[in-house]
Amino acid sequence: MSAARNPSEKIKVFVVDDHAVLRRGLAQLIEADGGMVFCGEAASAPEALEKMEKAPPDVAVVDISLRDSSGIDLIKDIKIRWPETAVLVLSMHDESFYAERVLRAGARGYVTKGEASEKVIEGIRRILRGEVYVSDKVTAKMLGKFVKGAAGSKDFSMDALSDRELEVFELLGQGLSTNQIAQRLHLSVKTIDTHRENIKRKLNIANASELLQRAIQWVRYERGG
Repeated sequence: MSAARNPSEKIKVFVVDDHAVLRRGLAQLIEADGGMVFCGEAASAPEALEKMEKAPPDVAVVDISLRDSSGIDLIKDIKIRWPETAVLVLSMHDESFYAERVLRAGARGYVTKGEASEKVIEGIRRILRGEVYVSDKVTAKMLGKFVKGAAGSKDFSMDALSDRELEVFELLGQGLSTNQIAQRLHLSVKTIDTHRENIKRKLNIANASELLQRAIQWVRYERGG
């Protein structure tokens, strides 16, 4: 929780999502709560950082899938620039897979789109109290990993991919070429090729054709198809 925020003041909430309808819905939800105020919105990471620079919020509600930018990278940037701003992720992605990644990036909670709107308000209040807000299922999974320890956990699974490798993998599954991914992520083609090779090694993939097939399957799974 921000030490600079007066507890008697309303909680300032900033929303980052590339869907305008969702941002408007969240704005109404936040304004309907007597203890919160909707202080701004953005559709992309660069826009969010520019606006938040002028007036850092108490809480940023962030989607991890943003148009032409990475929500996970945005979380890391927010925590570097404004350590006292708490971040709550609101995403359509599978919480059981992404929650640990966003917590490592600096977020304090994860709410899945489609859950009751009250979960967003509850999540905001909980993370401002210094708590971590995730589902019981994710809590049990994380505790299980802790008890089990790291030994034997580095198998050929999606968990083995770094955040950047996962991002490249998803963009491949969305049909982007290596050149297009390099342009999207502002990286060199050589760097993307290196990520592709690392992905193949970590997922035990034999060739480029199998890599593309697996990436497409992953994106379909993520979209519930």
